[in-house]
Amino acid sequence: MLKMTLLTGRVAPLPGSARLSGIAKSPVDRTLQLGPTGLEGDEQADLRVHGGIEKAVHHYPREHYADWQADLGPLPLLAAPGAFGENISTLGLIETSVAVGDIFRMGSALVQVSQGRQPCWKLTQRLGVPDMARRVQGSGRTGWYYRVLEPGLVAPEDALELVERIAPDWSLHRIWHAFYIDRMNAAELRGIADLEVLAENWRRYAQNRLDSGRIEDWTRRLKGSA
Repeated sequence: MLKMTLLTGRVAPLPGSARLSGIAKSPVDRTLQLGPTGLEGDEQADLRVHGGIEKAVHHYPREHYADWQADLGPLPLLAAPGAFGENISTLGLIETSVAVGDIFRMGSALVQVSQGRQPCWKLTQRLGVPDMARRVQGSGRTGWYYRVLEPGLVAPEDALELVERIAPDWSLHRIWHAFYIDRMNAAELRGIADLEVLAENWRRYAQNRLDSGRIEDWTRRLKGSA
């Protein structure tokens, strides 16, 4: 069982921009309801690409903060959890040790790893680091999302406990490597396309590459507009 920091955030303008985002998260000190689309009091500005059933809860490893400080220097936002828009921060879980389909008990709720995080340009805007979204994507330090299998109550003092592993061979790191490093490995893409516990849109990415023989264009997601 792992101790976790629980975070939420309201929609607000991004630094230096009129564009709205819910990426800024702060620790909470009370019990929250976790429903099918996320935690009580948590908001997303653009529901076309953020939030929803397959991205109800975002988990970002606390370990990665030290790595980013080593890469970027002591940015103020890296002094505490919440810089990457996460709802859950822990020590002890990273993308190499977490697999799609892993089921966790979180308070009285039950959640399941649904997909990795695809970083967008709002990370660049929030952290003020040029090309930050592309850096996150290229590093593999992306974090991941949960779908909610059983709604319930979650408190800051609750522990995160692994209950079941559905597809232990399919770590988040393996899927990241197939999508962003070894990008046209047909065997890996077929496996991902057939991985039923993976979010449907990620399975489609894999199938589309197999069908088209092309890599999708990430420019709009990574660069966007401020």
